[in-house]
Parts: sequence; structure tokens; C-alpha cells
Amino acid sequence: MLRIGLSGGIGAGKSSVSKTFAEYGAVIVDGDVIAREVVEPGTPGLASLVEAFGEGILQADGALDRPALASIAFSDDDKRKTLNGIVHPLVGKRRAELIEAAAPDAVIIEDIPLLVESGMAPLFPLVIIVHADEEVRVRRLIEYRGFSEDDARARIKAQATEQQRRAVADVWLDNTGTPQALVQKSHELWQQRILPFAHNLEAGLPAAAAPELVAYDPSWPEQAQRILARLNTACGHRALRVDHIGSTAVPGLDAKDVIDIQVTVDSLATADELAAALLTAGYPRLDGITGDVPKPQGRSTVTAFDHTTDESLWHKRLHASADPGRPTNVHLRVVGWPNQQFALLFTAWINDDPAARQEYLTLEREVDAYGRAWEWAERTGWRP
Repeated sequence: MLRIGLSGGIGAGKSSVSKTFAEYGAVIVDGDVIAREVVEPGTPGLASLVEAFGEGILQADGALDRPALASIAFSDDDKRKTLNGIVHPLVGKRRAELIEAAAPDAVIIEDIPLLVESGMAPLFPLVIIVHADEEVRVRRLIEYRGFSEDDARARIKAQATEQQRRAVADVWLDNTGTPQALVQKSHELWQQRILPFAHNLEAGLPAAAAPELVAYDPSWPEQAQRILARLNTACGHRALRVDHIGSTAVPGLDAKDVIDIQVTVDSLATADELAAALLTAGYPRLDGITGDVPKPQGRSTVTAFDHTTDESLWHKRLHASADPGRPTNVHLRVVGWPNQQFALLFTAWINDDPAARQEYLTLEREVDAYGRAWEWAERTGWRP
């Protein structure tokens, strides 16, 4: 099962995206639809809203008058929090019921208007944000949904900013063009990324990663932050620390377009316990790869760290992303073991030493990276 978080500001057009995905067989769990269901006449949700905001939010037939509720609830932060406190738990309960009823191999699109505001983005292996400029959204809300301009702008202001949405977006779909253009983008996204991702996840296979070096991508750190948040959520307290390591963690350095992440655990047994959670997060385990290759000690005289060549202390567990749009390696290593220390050391050293960074990039000679890194640690006093 692949769960995808879909969101965007009000009026951005995410319902059009979910409709396209539904035509391909995706299970749509629509937060707006559920939010309406849980406050229908006769429900405990509607009774709670009336208690909080008064009879004035009801139509003559007893149904919820949504514009009336919006004009009250979005007038200040306290009232908006009250509204969210009533509706969100009910929506969450119903969402869980729908997901539990889905087939094991389903692609589930969870359309969540307040995905960013609720902090739910790291729960999903993939987050799609649909965006349109504010003026476009205001016009749509007035023309198609009967909002006044003041109400439209108040709703937009109460939601996450564009910067906040970009921070969690694995995919950014711009919808300032025609409806047909958005449908085409959604079609391409489904065929080129979502469907292969789902197939890889079902088979327990990683996505293929290009081996060639590419120019440094300034977005690598932002992409890594999203992965770190996802892995911290998946691993919980069993991860002692989660770090962006390797070449993509070095600003300005050309590298293979694969994000490397190290999850530090207290034992390989704990690493094994995390396999199911990591698979759900989109990172199947690579069977047969249990260790790093021990490196020679070289000239280092450092004694503060254990950098033995004992192969038993170079074992690890390796997972990789099933998402073809973001190749990622996740290395689970034991705290204090030499491979765990060296992964942190190497990144710190290459970041600090421009000459070593250039040597590593050009490969003009064999670089004794292991020995020289330990010497740098001794000289600078670096510690994990």
C-alpha cells in the first residue's frame, strides 16, 4: 500500500488532481468530503459545532450553513482553533476507517487541506502540493464557490504560506494554467512516478539510481530535510540520530544524485525491528547487503574513536527508496561502531577541507580518505 499526501491552498485545484488519480484506480480519501460527512444533520459533530458557535450556523432545514460558520470561525485564531479541535478528530477517525478497508496493494491519495498546518506531511512516503497564485485562487473562490472577497482572503490567510508548503512538497504542481494542463501534469505524475513507486513498494524493490556524477543541486539539502523528517517519524525513539551524509551533504560538490541518510541505532537487532516501518515509509530493505567494507587504518594515530578493521563492527542494514523520483539510500548503523563514526566524520571533514573536497571530486589520485579523515579529526578535535 502506497499512501500519498495531497494538499494545497483553498482554491488551488487539488480536487482536479485527485479526480484524475481516481480515474486510474487510486483510492481517494478526501478530507473535505469527510469533513462534510462528520457534520451532517444528526451527527455529534454538528451538535458540537452548534454548541460552540450558536444556532446561527444552521440553515432553515437544520443543515450546516458553511459560509456562516466560515465567517465566524475564521474571524480570529481562537475560533479557528475551536473549529479544528471539533472537526479534525472526527475526520481522522473516519479517514483511518477508510484506509483500513482499502486493498493491501492500493494507492491511497489522502486529500488533506491542512496537511501542512497539522504537521502530517512526514507521515507520507510522498507529498504532492497543488499551487496557484493567491489572486487566481481568490477569483476562483468568488466565481465558483460563492465567497465574498473578504472571506476568500481570510481563508487563504488562515492557511499555510507558500514557503511552508514548499518545505514539505516532494512534488509541486503549478495550477495557474488551464484545467487541461493540470490534468496532463497529473497524468504524467501518475505514470512516471506514482505507479512505478507503488509497484516497487509492493515488490520490495528500490528504484533504479543513475550512477553518473551530476552538478551540485542546491535543492539537495531541502530534499534531505524532508527525508530526515520522514525517517524520524518512521523510526521514532528507536533512532538515536538521523543524519544527511555523503557527497550530497557537501555544499557545492558534484555528486551522484542519490541522497544518503544514516540512521543511528543501538543495535542491529533494533535495525531489523525497523524494517517494516521503513518499508511503509517507502524504503524497502536490500537483502544480502549487511556490511560496509572495512577500511585500512592508514597513518592515523587517533585513539578517541574505534576505527578497527574488525569486520563484525562494520555490519549495517541498508534500505533504499522505492520512489523513482528521489533515489535515496538509508544506512542503519550501530552507535559507536567505526562505520557509523566514519560516515559522520567523512561529511564533516570534506565540508571543512576544500583541498580534500577537490581531490575527492576529481579523483586525480587515490585518496586515502579513511586515514586522512581520522588525522583531521585528531587535529580539529571533531567528535560525532
